[in-house]
Amino acid sequence: MKHLTGLAHIALYTKDLAASVRFYELLGGIVTDHADVKKPGGTNHIMMVRMPGFYLEIIEPHDGTAVAAEGGLFPHIAIETDDIDAVTADLKAAGVDTFRTPEPMTMPIFGGIRNIFFYGPDGEMIELLQHTAG
Repeated sequence: MKHLTGLAHIALYTKDLAASVRFYELLGGIVTDHADVKKPGGTNHIMMVRMPGFYLEIIEPHDGTAVAAEGGLFPHIAIETDDIDAVTADLKAAGVDTFRTPEPMTMPIFGGIRNIFFYGPDGEMIELLQHTAG
């Protein structure tokens, strides 16, 4: 389609903006901007975090919007890595203990991948993904 130039950002609701920002900074994110958006039900606080290859718009809603990980249209965020074992070890050393499996899994899909899933501060699922072929 004409005029589409790429992914702008992925929006994520959080119950605790500071905790989510700290968590995504641990994953290599850098805060690039912030805003307060006034709505009839309250003011939403927003931080834009540049991640490797994409941006997250982290929103702490105060307008009555529910923050719930279950049942969303986007089941997870996948972050690509070139060394899944090193990233997993670094996250565990930093105290992340929400991994769904103890070690990355190897799967023969998409030309071969290794991946591991874990949860962020508000229950959002995150996948670390490394392509093994190519």
